[in-house]
Formats: sequence, C-alpha cells, structure tokens
Amino acid sequence: MKIVFFGTPQFAVPTLGKLLNHPEFEVLAVVTQPDKRRERGNKLTPTPVKAIATAHNLPVWQPERVKKDTETLNQLKQLDADVFVVVAYGQILSSKILNMPKLGCINVHGSILPKYRGAAPIQWCLYNGERETGITTMLMDVGMDTGPMLQIATTPIGLLDNTQDLAFILAAIGGDLLVETLLKLERQEIQPIPQDNLAATYAPLIQKQDYALDWSKSAMQLHNQIRGFYPNCTASFRDNLLKITASAPLGSVGDRDLPPELQELIHKLPDLSNTSDKPGVVVSIAKGIGAIVQTGEGLLLLREVQLAGKRPQSGWDFVNGTRLSVGEVFGAGS
Repeated sequence: MKIVFFGTPQFAVPTLGKLLNHPEFEVLAVVTQPDKRRERGNKLTPTPVKAIATAHNLPVWQPERVKKDTETLNQLKQLDADVFVVVAYGQILSSKILNMPKLGCINVHGSILPKYRGAAPIQWCLYNGERETGITTMLMDVGMDTGPMLQIATTPIGLLDNTQDLAFILAAIGGDLLVETLLKLERQEIQPIPQDNLAATYAPLIQKQDYALDWSKSAMQLHNQIRGFYPNCTASFRDNLLKITASAPLGSVGDRDLPPELQELIHKLPDLSNTSDKPGVVVSIAKGIGAIVQTGEGLLLLREVQLAGKRPQSGWDFVNGTRLSVGEVFGAGS
C-alpha cells in the first residue's frame, strides 16, 4: 500500500514509525508544518515528524498553506498514492486533496468520536474529568473531524495522568490501530460508520485565559485544569507568577484513585475537612511532598511548581526554598 503521511508533532511519530516498519506499507513522502524558530538560540528546528522522515531519506514537503501550494498539490497528485494518512498535521485539507488517493484520507484522532472534535481533544478531555478516552480512525471529509468512523480503541485515564502522559499512551495506541485499519480497509473488512452529530462535542484551541487558576473552583476542577493544560496553568505567589504543573485533589471522591503514598498521607494529616479558610490559603504542609491549599470545595496538594524564570521543582523543594508557611495565600493566575 502506497502512503503519503501528513503529521507534525511528537504525537504523530509512533504512527509514522509503525508504517515505516511494516512490510505491507510504503511511505512515499511526508507533509509536515514548516520549521519553527525556538526560544533558545532562535534556530530553525524541524518538526518531530520531519526529523524521522529525514532519517529515513523520505521526501519532505513543508508548505505554509498546503491547499493553496500549487507545487505540493502537483507532487501529491503525481505520486498516485493509495491513501493519505493524517495525524495531528495542523492544517485543513481541501476537497481536492481529500479526493486524490484511491482509498481516501484516513485520520488518527485522539478521542472517542464524536466527542472532542477539534484541535485539542486530549487537553479538553482531561479538563472535563473524563475517565476514559481513546483513538478513532476515520475517513476524512471537508468538515472538522466529522467523517465516518472506521475503528475505535479505548483506554482508561488515571487520576494523576496529564496531557503529556495521555498523549504518550494514545500515540502508541494510534499507531497500532491505524495499521489494523489500513489492512482491513484494503481487504474491505470495514464498514464506515457515520458519526452522530447530535452527540458531538468540541475541543478548540487553548487560549491564554484558559491557563489562569481560580481558587474558588473545586479542588477537582483545578486539578483537571492543571493536568489538562499542562504545563502552563498559573497562579500568583508573593506578587509573582507561579506555574503549577502537578497537583492532587484531597478529601474528595478522587481519593480512592490516588496512589498508595498519597492515600497514606491523607490518613496522617490532621482533620482539615472543616477548615474555614478562604480559597487560596495554605492550610497545611505535607512533609516531603508540598503545600495543601484550600479551594472553593476541597483541598489541593501542590506536587510540582515552577517559579518564573526557574526550572520546575517538587512541591517540597518549593516549600523549603521559599520558606512557605501555613496561612500564606496564593492568588489567581493571569
């Protein structure tokens, strides 16, 4: 099967790797986003997908706007591919591109469709506190993740999983599911299933305001925000910006899902269930772990933070380094 691969971030790399290592597939070329300048040194850095493609001596095309790039469109048409595979490419494909390959364009999407259509399904899935997610392979149409579904694979979500953790899991699942999907599609063993548009939900691009923490929210809501929008959620501390990159909700329905060491911590803590402190106040310090903060409902343990201009550090190192004490107050993020 002759394949053109469209993809950009690390999430797409395992799927490309599966295709490159499978004897029944031939990857003809790769289409990825243009190289970007990174902060350190301001050097142009290739996308993760480009790095893999280059290592395998594949042709790589990086148009600014693929649907308007005449040269790329002509090259794609001349390849006469059986299928285009799209994994987190980052651009909308035109109907002209979608109609080029014999078997169509197959997308590997990081949710159980029709839930979480759009650009950030993993992030919003965690933000909303889902306990299960998965990968859907689908035939693409001109809509945003609206095409008929081919196969679905699911996976549970742990209480402490963040976007990075879940993306790693889903990327591996996606590679295996795509291989299975392509083989079954070629053998006509799959019947595409239309999506139920009435059940659809959306996962839009994350905006800067989505990162700001509001301590009047519940501990579980804050925890889901922190892990869903990892590593960018912010609070204020002593009039400075503070990123909170890992947390755990305490004294809530999530306790049963905490690892044993945190469950043991809860049992050792003094009774904090009746604290009358305002949201954002440090009500206790968990020795060896970090600060425990009052929220609008429940308590939040700060497991990892990052001060402006500094590297991420454990919650306990933060407590020691700042000499944090009970009664101090964290403010809202910005």
